[in-house]
Amino acid sequence: MSSLSSSLRLFSPKLRQTFRKSPSLPSKPFFFSSPISFQRLPKSPLSEPLRAQQQHQRQRQQRQAEVDLSVLPPRLREIIALFQSVAEPKAKYQQLLRYGSQLPPLDPRFKTDDHRVRGCVSQVWVRAFHDADDSAAVRFEADSDCALTKELAALLVFGLSGSPAPVIASVPSGFVHLLGLQQSLTRSRNNGFLNMLELMQQKALQLYSQVGGSEIKGDSEFQGSNPGAKAGILEDKQSILGDKTGKDSIFGDVSSANGSGDSLPYGDLKVDGHGMDGTDVVEKSSGGGIGGRRERMRQRLERELSPVELEVEDISYQHAGHAGVRGNSDGETHFNVRVVSKEFEGKSLVKRHGLVYDLLQEELQNGLHAPSIVAKTPSEAQSS
Repeated sequence: MSSLSSSLRLFSPKLRQTFRKSPSLPSKPFFFSSPISFQRLPKSPLSEPLRAQQQHQRQRQQRQAEVDLSVLPPRLREIIALFQSVAEPKAKYQQLLRYGSQLPPLDPRFKTDDHRVRGCVSQVWVRAFHDADDSAAVRFEADSDCALTKELAALLVFGLSGSPAPVIASVPSGFVHLLGLQQSLTRSRNNGFLNMLELMQQKALQLYSQVGGSEIKGDSEFQGSNPGAKAGILEDKQSILGDKTGKDSIFGDVSSANGSGDSLPYGDLKVDGHGMDGTDVVEKSSGGGIGGRRERMRQRLERELSPVELEVEDISYQHAGHAGVRGNSDGETHFNVRVVSKEFEGKSLVKRHGLVYDLLQEELQNGLHAPSIVAKTPSEAQSS
């Protein structure tokens, strides 16, 4: 018994020591033994394009702000006002279509290298000549072997014709941003458009330097090659002119895109009877009697629009030297039209003008130049 107890005494300290000691933990936990690295998460695939789009929009707004409207020819300002009145690209494209369809063909004898625009995808010819009625004014004719390019040339022809050469030469190329077409033009089309503008400015200055303030002769050198060239026509990079697949337009079939009432106007635009500075436009009275065409226009508009107010003013006397007037049997070629009708309610400015042009289409095809149109609803007429 004594031997057993002594044995226990000998081993008990070891047992106590064994139970007291526990395995020591490593100085660093296992899960922290590997080094930690940080990596950037991949950016959203939409962030870069969105940022680029926002930057492009800011640049476009900046370019628009840099254009001084006061230096632009009045008719070019009217075109800009018309294009800015619609937001839909299809509507803008229809306006271009109308311009192209109304541009008279250029006499083949002027389709030479001297009149050809360099740097265009298609062949484009531009001719400048003095206005037979105003020696200080320059007029243009243009044509192209591509219908879509012709539409852009027509916009410049109608926007610049009738202005003095120094005014034409001072037009900044940035005005295209005000039209809202820049983002729809391919780089090559945009460059071609700017090349057209540059050539027209050069030709205007050449005429200006040649004349030197002397009286303009009335020979064929200074007159248009087409009777309709001096018409008072104006209202007011994926491409609307063609893409890489060879399609004519990214808009599809624009001929029926918006219906007949949605076609854009074409004529000497006064934006709802107001000038560009917001002041009222005072229309001159011819004092002449009612002719055959004037009466036909009045009857057609009264029948279709039931207007509460209608004025059809013959101002052909202001264009007495116009070739179109000299060749017209009754001499009635230029008119101001003011219509107040409930039919315009709910319609935009361009739709109203398009409706009037559709009603006068027969006259337009038989010698009538695009009239200046003021189209209002009864409530608008009362408040003005």
